[in-house]
Amino acid sequence: MKKSSSTTPNQKPKRGLFWFRNDLRLTDQVALASLSQKVDELTLLYIIDDSCFIPNAYGVQPVGEHRFNFILESLEDLNEQLAPLGHSILALKGQAAEILVALLANDDFDCLGVTHCGGYNESKQIDAVMKFFPNLDMVIEESNTLFNQSDLPFVLSQIPDVFTPFKQKIEKSITPRTPIEKISFLPTQFVPHVKETCKFTLNRYLKKSQVEGAFTGGEMAALSHLNAYLFEWRAAQTYKETRNALEHWRGSTKLSPWLAVGAISPRTIMQQVKLFERNIIENDSTYWIYFELLWREYFSWLQQKYGPKWFQFSGIRPGSPNTIHDPHVFISWCNGETGYPIVDACMRQLAQTGYVSNRGRQLVASCFVNELRQDWRYGAAWFEHHLIDYDVASNWGNWLYLAGVGTDSREHRKFNLQKQTEIFDPTGEFRSKWLS
Repeated sequence: MKKSSSTTPNQKPKRGLFWFRNDLRLTDQVALASLSQKVDELTLLYIIDDSCFIPNAYGVQPVGEHRFNFILESLEDLNEQLAPLGHSILALKGQAAEILVALLANDDFDCLGVTHCGGYNESKQIDAVMKFFPNLDMVIEESNTLFNQSDLPFVLSQIPDVFTPFKQKIEKSITPRTPIEKISFLPTQFVPHVKETCKFTLNRYLKKSQVEGAFTGGEMAALSHLNAYLFEWRAAQTYKETRNALEHWRGSTKLSPWLAVGAISPRTIMQQVKLFERNIIENDSTYWIYFELLWREYFSWLQQKYGPKWFQFSGIRPGSPNTIHDPHVFISWCNGETGYPIVDACMRQLAQTGYVSNRGRQLVASCFVNELRQDWRYGAAWFEHHLIDYDVASNWGNWLYLAGVGTDSREHRKFNLQKQTEIFDPTGEFRSKWLS
């Protein structure tokens, strides 16, 4: 929908700044659509924060090569889609808070638009901006979750600490929101003055086509993959039976990397799954896709309930794990040199590709916590560095879960590695590939 001009010849145009974060798409982009209806001029911003490349408290750089390249591909894809709308992304590198303050203070923006993100640090960034610029018109909309917070049948402080009661209440009360259509109009682009040293050039050579068996960043690749998975391969009808495969491209949806950067929204996925159910088949497997998205949803809301506890050693439960941090053991696990073949194969796959299956993640995390007796936070930090589908809620939430300090009534979730190997790699093909 095109916005009619709200200014007179002598009136200053209303100016908006939209900050892309983990919402790198134009379909189901509620916040950008809302902001576009309020302003006459618009700047589209993405910040590559310096803190992503500085070792954290666990000695690990938060964003590694695989993850960063996937983000850059997604940004380049977004830029290509924006070009016909007369826009391009202003990509800046530096301290996010400093960049935002400088832009908002120096270029007379009237509005700041963002998609809601429930991460503790991400929420603090927005709170700081609102405190620094109390008169700024903030446009904050939700579209990275299946539901809006106002849809939930409970307030955040009363979200159940175990998944099953959450799922039961959700399924009895609400259904996923319908995604909005792709943005086809944007207000006139405004290019602010910024220091040349802050500018980050997106290299077009990073862009590559989505092919089966490999991940390519960007909304176009995400939508292409979703269509292929559902309507060309019709793989959704067997998802529940095949989802635990250690390495099979069509075995699981493989949508998590695009969900993580927001190249596709969960609402768009569910809309297409429902179309698949209406036109092809509805069974336990198609429901199980929704079931797994509900887990993602659960972690997203639960992290907002617990804030900084999401990252604490004791997690969201009383008491602390009986584990330690041994640097030598940690390094051997990172390098895939633990002596447990199935674990080492998964860890080497992770290091080389930036991806490992959900079953593989459970096995290496269980080994890290139970066999090696290591502080789970170091494992979570290593995943954060490598995974192209890193999501703050799901990554740390799953590690809390495996460490016995999260959303599980049992103290430990320990996997029998020998039995798991026999079930999921009976011929040794997976181990042979990654350990050779």
